[in-house]
Amino acid sequence: MTTENFGLRAFLLALAVVAVWGTNFVVIRLGLDALPPLLFAALRFTLAALPLVFFIKRPAVPWRDLILYGLYIGVGQFGLLFIAIDGLIAPGLASLVVQVQVVFTIGLAMRGTGERLTGVQYAALALAIAGVGIILAHTGGTTTPLGVALVVGAALGWSLGNMVQRRVGRVDMLAFVVWSSLFAIPPLFALALLFEGGPVIAAAVANAGLLVWAAVAWQAVGNTMFGYGAWGWLLARYPASAVAPMALMVPVFGMGSAALVLGEPLPAWKIAAAALIIGGLAVNLFGPRLLARRAITP
Repeated sequence: MTTENFGLRAFLLALAVVAVWGTNFVVIRLGLDALPPLLFAALRFTLAALPLVFFIKRPAVPWRDLILYGLYIGVGQFGLLFIAIDGLIAPGLASLVVQVQVVFTIGLAMRGTGERLTGVQYAALALAIAGVGIILAHTGGTTTPLGVALVVGAALGWSLGNMVQRRVGRVDMLAFVVWSSLFAIPPLFALALLFEGGPVIAAAVANAGLLVWAAVAWQAVGNTMFGYGAWGWLLARYPASAVAPMALMVPVFGMGSAALVLGEPLPAWKIAAAALIIGGLAVNLFGPRLLARRAITP
């Protein structure tokens, strides 16, 4: 694979992706005003899979990995996330807390390889945990302990999906997401029927207006097709060290858009929690590289 210089065009494309991913938390909150959470998630993955699955070739990966990825991301990540944002946690905070998936991803990767945490990773972990601790210390109103726990569970689902993606290696990410979405649809609809009920589902679909379906489409087209497709395109052409740091902007867009669109307040404790969690992610991302560069510098 040849890589190009990460120029202005690539930077703007990466910025557009993280802006979509960040503002998506506000779109989720708006959609939940009309749709129950599990139905909303089921519709999201239905539109992500259909009709594209008939036009995109199945990626050359085992069926098991497609099934597991669909379950981990569809039910584990987004199912829990939608339930949490439905009145249990503010969407801006959800965009921040879900970033602890990096901590879970590191832990799961090390469990698989037998590696131990380095000092830098311990420091990154401590910062992220401190940030979540600040959030837990300020629960009440729009943010509850259950909401934080559900988003942490969503982060775990995301990290398990990352492990599947890591196992399959470099694949067409758009095709992988489209085909794996097929396996998120049945359990999400089943859970929606079980916990939300047929009459509620029928009424929600019957009363859904254009803005509601636009929110569902934004989930599938903007967040999934454009987001994952463009991110995969960038990773295939540019060094991961240039692309990956842009993901640190997701909670910035998430919290900023929630404040602007929903009027979500940004008190000092939220800023401090964001600084600690994003700081922990940055330490984990840049720390090992800086230490390695320092070690080889005469």
